[in-house]
Amino acid sequence: MYADKSKLAATLAQLDINYDVIEHPPLHGSLDADKFMLDRPGTRLKNLFLRDNEGKRHFLVITAHDKQLDLKAIAQQQGLSRLGFASDERLARYLKVPPGCVSMLALLNDKQNNVTLWLDQEIWFNELFHCHPFENTATWLMKKGDLELFFESTGHQPRIVFLPAK
Repeated sequence: MYADKSKLAATLAQLDINYDVIEHPPLHGSLDADKFMLDRPGTRLKNLFLRDNEGKRHFLVITAHDKQLDLKAIAQQQGLSRLGFASDERLARYLKVPPGCVSMLALLNDKQNNVTLWLDQEIWFNELFHCHPFENTATWLMKKGDLELFFESTGHQPRIVFLPAK
């Protein structure tokens, strides 16, 4: 069962967080916006849902839309034996969104705080970010300060880390 974006909208309203909405055709990956020639303000993101080798720890990794991460180097940096992509089933269980719809807003659905958020330090200096609202047919433009308030409300403490590229 996937989460409903109306719950997300209600939570943001309760927190007095405003955002701009851009409707668009479905975007299944971070580079799909290029195909549609979408020109939007703010920082485009790549959202990766990863797990450790044992499948006991889960990570939402946010970086620039065009950055190719070195998962082997990141695992070593973070003291993990290996990192890999989590299955669609794990994505649904922990973040309650389908593939292609992941964003940091999906942390609202992680009530048990099973997912650790890693934000690439190379993007976190920006002030406006693109986030999917549990679906890939819209982008919500969110201010950094509002995202920090959102993280606090969900009980997630983001880790700002250097994420090595390939």
